[in-house]
Amino acid sequence: MRLALVLGEVAQGLRRNLSMVVSVVLVTFISLTFVGTAILLQFQINQMKGYWYERSQVAVYLCTSFDGGPCEEQAATQSQIDAVENELSGATLAPYIEQVEFETREQAYQNVLEQWEGTAIAELASPEILPESFRVKLVDPNQAEIVIDQISGMPGVFEVKDARAFLEPIFTMINTLSLSAVGIAALMLIAAALLISTTIRLSAFSRRREISIMRLVGASNRFIETPFILEGVFAALIGSALAGVALIALTEFFVGGYLAGEITTIGFVGTSDALVVAPMLLGLGAVLAALSAAVAIRRYLKA
Repeated sequence: MRLALVLGEVAQGLRRNLSMVVSVVLVTFISLTFVGTAILLQFQINQMKGYWYERSQVAVYLCTSFDGGPCEEQAATQSQIDAVENELSGATLAPYIEQVEFETREQAYQNVLEQWEGTAIAELASPEILPESFRVKLVDPNQAEIVIDQISGMPGVFEVKDARAFLEPIFTMINTLSLSAVGIAALMLIAAALLISTTIRLSAFSRRREISIMRLVGASNRFIETPFILEGVFAALIGSALAGVALIALTEFFVGGYLAGEITTIGFVGTSDALVVAPMLLGLGAVLAALSAAVAIRRYLKA
């Protein structure tokens, strides 16, 4: 009987404040969609880091007759190339290296043509100006500095580069976008919490006569508060569910359908990841609404 009475009060409150309930649903939906997107974006960043870092290499560029600095415009001799190769395969570096490949000028030229086809870079490139190089795949990419320190400064070596140095700015930019999405989502969650509080206070004010009667007959504060808290939770759960559905649809049709078809060199987050995030949004929405509603109604009852 008590449960039926509480649910009846909840239904009555939702009918009386339908426009405010719709506002709570929309704000919760938009804010939690941003939160879910930010979480999936972080999943994507971690997945890309794992994929590319595992495949990252240390590139040892040999001198050409066009290089200044340590090369003094002298191309690396065969003996210098052999010395670098021996060092890479020697006992000092062998435990850190999984594989070493030698790239000739002609191979480097073909790679440039493939990567920059149709651009001015491809037109200006020629085998003569491109350096020969060793491509070193490490057992642990985090130990690249060991190889760099050992090989740098050897005769015939122009420079030694860690491929991850090219990837870090990209991941930094994506991380910045992710943090921006989190910031916007946090602001919208605050707006949702304030809107839920306002909705509950208005609902309580519109039923102030019923609340007075409940107090006169000895109803506890918890019994009075429960319907108002459930109203906020109900509205927030609808918005959270819509956010979860939107996130799953976005992942399935846009990321999995469009992006995965256009960009085949990158593995993207999938529907399974969205299905993990969706329940998190439901929980977050319910907790946010319950706390906001509880604070609002308790302050109203004490006023």
